[in-house]
Amino acid sequence: MSSTSNAYEMAIEQLERIAKLLELEPWVKEALKKPKREVIVSIPVRMDDNKIRIFTGYRVLHNDARGPGKGGIRYHPNVTLDEVRALAMWMTWKTALLNLPFGGAKGGITCNPKELSKRELEILTRKYTYAIANFIGPFVDVPAPDVGTNSEYMAWIMDAYSLIKGYNVPAVVTGKPPELYGIPGRIEATGRSVCIAMREACKVLNIPQREVTIAIQGYGNVGYHAAKIAHEMGFRVVAVSDSKGGIYDPSGLNPERVLKHKRTTGSVVGFKGAKSISNEELLELNVTVLIPAAIEGVINERNADYIRAKVIVEGANGPTTPKAEEILEEKKTLIVPDILANSGGVVVSYFEWVQNLTEVPWSLEKVRYELEKRIVNTFKQVYSLSFKKEVTMRDAAYMIAVMRVVEAMKLRGYLS
Repeated sequence: MSSTSNAYEMAIEQLERIAKLLELEPWVKEALKKPKREVIVSIPVRMDDNKIRIFTGYRVLHNDARGPGKGGIRYHPNVTLDEVRALAMWMTWKTALLNLPFGGAKGGITCNPKELSKRELEILTRKYTYAIANFIGPFVDVPAPDVGTNSEYMAWIMDAYSLIKGYNVPAVVTGKPPELYGIPGRIEATGRSVCIAMREACKVLNIPQREVTIAIQGYGNVGYHAAKIAHEMGFRVVAVSDSKGGIYDPSGLNPERVLKHKRTTGSVVGFKGAKSISNEELLELNVTVLIPAAIEGVINERNADYIRAKVIVEGANGPTTPKAEEILEEKKTLIVPDILANSGGVVVSYFEWVQNLTEVPWSLEKVRYELEKRIVNTFKQVYSLSFKKEVTMRDAAYMIAVMRVVEAMKLRGYLS
């Protein structure tokens, strides 16, 4: 869908823009550009055919002024150091915006998990954990699942790290299975925050719920749960897609039936009663809300003119390029930025971390209540500042986040 090679340039461009709005000193801006630590590791794995294959893994800690690093681990063929740098920086802003006691980090391995057996994936994950073990920990840097990984991978990481330490360390990662120190509601959390943000956006634009139509690009964990929860809230999801293509039904789709079809056939394409469309066509549908929930850069200067949605709620990280945002701003499209919209995952990860450290379990009801409260309050703060300063919601969100990080760095003497 998109190249990720320029993700870091995009993150820097966004920071440059906010630095001007906040009138940051040049040295402060330069300090924010540079990750605190970058780790690159080579991981030899004996494959099922008995051959040794060398994989490259990364873990980047962008900033820890506000607390331990926090960020997922992704397994994808396009993982690069620049992409991981960008994602780590975005995590710094996301945790600061939601006022969590974390900094920003990210990790990844350049691989295609779909081509690896479960045995190969487990060995790869354990060896990656051994390679980065000195750079992660409950009070240092706390990984989580991301694209291409899930709760099972986190269980492997927790186990490998605990074996090194000689005792159980559940708080070393979040996103673990509920049966193994995890927390209820973590899998759905990002999709739920997307839906809460979407609902609040429709409220401020005075769009009645019955009139809202939604298109979702990407039908992985975020896209599916966004579709399911939006459907449960009473919204009409009319289009969804995955890497193989999309489907469209103006009368509305049943997300759970679509998921069953995808599990049976390997794609949402071919769902009975729906029209087949391309990912490009999905982005340009005449809908109220567009939720890009796949990968970076899918909304760009080539297609921004053709996007007709009134609201874009960013389920993925960095799906809208800065040039595309300028075009959409002229069209008065309301964009709810990724660092707000898809922050549910890191918010509930924080709840899981607290649960692990205190050894007091949380209920699903408590998780959902606390998540709703944080997302709604943060949305109101961001929307209010954007209205007051006459800036986009992304600019407002970044202004809040960057200033919180800068204040922490100054108070700790990082910038003295």
